Amino acid sequence: MPTFDVTSEVDMQEVRNAVDQSAREVSQRYDFKGTNSTVELGDDLITLASSSEDRLNALRVVLEEKFVRRKVSLKALDYGKVEDAAGGTARQVVSLTAGINSDKARDINKFIKGLGIKGIQSQTQGEQIRVSGKKRDQLQDVISKMKEHDFDIPVQFGNFRD
Repeated sequence: MPTFDVTSEVDMQEVRNAVDQSAREVSQRYDFKGTNSTVELGDDLITLASSSEDRLNALRVVLEEKFVRRKVSLKALDYGKVEDAAGGTARQVVSLTAGINSDKARDINKFIKGLGIKGIQSQTQGEQIRVSGKKRDQLQDVISKMKEHDFDIPVQFGNFRD
């Protein structure tokens, strides 16, 4: 019986590269001179800091450009509230979302069942979803329909087995 897995992962090496490139660009750009703008990567968190909220928005644009260039989905970024930091500066914490939580898994399972393709079954296995069916073509239809739908998280399809 053919199967495949639906996962939501973020390549942390690419995230690290994107953050490093953003920090390098911010340190060299004229419009960021004297604003003390920084981009820092922690464990599953990116901290943006700048002198004002509009510089913080420009910093976010630079970060998003680097993510797109490194082919990391922007759906993996979850922006927090803009906070006032010490010395009249602004700070924003961006969390990286990876894995499929139970609510999203329920939504994805409901979407797959709603397709009405006969013989397709899906089940949640930890932070991934295993989809099985009788025919390979049916599974390929499910993958194409899932690519068209927006689940608000980056989804990847792997481990396709006959």
